Amino acid sequence: MPAVRTPCRAGQFYPSDAAACREMLEGFFAGIQPQPATGAVVPHAGWVYSGAAAARGIACIGAARPETVVLFGAMHTADVNPASLYPTGHWQSPLGLSAIDAELVKELRTSELICANTSGHRQEHSIEVLLPMIQFKLPNVAILPITVRPSKRAGQVGREVAGACKRLSRKAAYVASTDLTHYGPAFGYVPAGLGEEGVRWAKNVNDRQFIERIAAMDEAGVIEQAAANRNACGAGAVAALIGAMHAVGAQGYIELSHTTSAEVPGMAGRGTENAVGYEAGIFPVPE
Repeated sequence: MPAVRTPCRAGQFYPSDAAACREMLEGFFAGIQPQPATGAVVPHAGWVYSGAAAARGIACIGAARPETVVLFGAMHTADVNPASLYPTGHWQSPLGLSAIDAELVKELRTSELICANTSGHRQEHSIEVLLPMIQFKLPNVAILPITVRPSKRAGQVGREVAGACKRLSRKAAYVASTDLTHYGPAFGYVPAGLGEEGVRWAKNVNDRQFIERIAAMDEAGVIEQAAANRNACGAGAVAALIGAMHAVGAQGYIELSHTTSAEVPGMAGRGTENAVGYEAGIFPVPE
């Protein structure tokens, strides 16, 4: 019996009921006119906060009609590997099962950076919260879930995956899952002071410094920014995406959305001191 990775955040970050998931997703994707993309940066918070932004990036990935979606996730849990690959079976969401691309896993078996590690994914939500969105747009697509540590080798992880896809003639798209600055006393990070002024600084200054490194396709820069300024929790995932984009010849980053939890309707009172930034953007399919 193949391994099945069951959800750990259904009912918390997003609905555990299939009908409720579909209802939210229909709202998120309504009216989007996607540009086909080979790569996307998307956030991974609770859907009420970041779902609309994430859907914009996922819609563009869906428009490219890939055979496999490579999901580079953050590492919020203890994991010493440079990158941890879920290597077998399926991932489950309220919308059903998605199969792991077994051929691509086999092609990566000799990598010194990418380690087969199911336990590293068991309580990690950064990929899980995106899976129903991918299933909604691409019901039969295969996936390759890889969490990536923010290190100098993160970009190489992406290049190795892109190289494996090329050797297999696999039509792949790549997604990096990250949130941006976690600002306020709830997160122990208040360099610009308490209150709305600090929250604005987090979005307009701190987040933007990280986003600028994405736009420059600077895989080392995103790692350095996150280490120095705490402006991304998935810098390793983003660096891996940039490495993959260099490998496939992508050019130019298009920002789709940059918002924060403080801007969610009905959440303003909660966002005066604490807020998390959310970025969605794409690398269009190379011409």
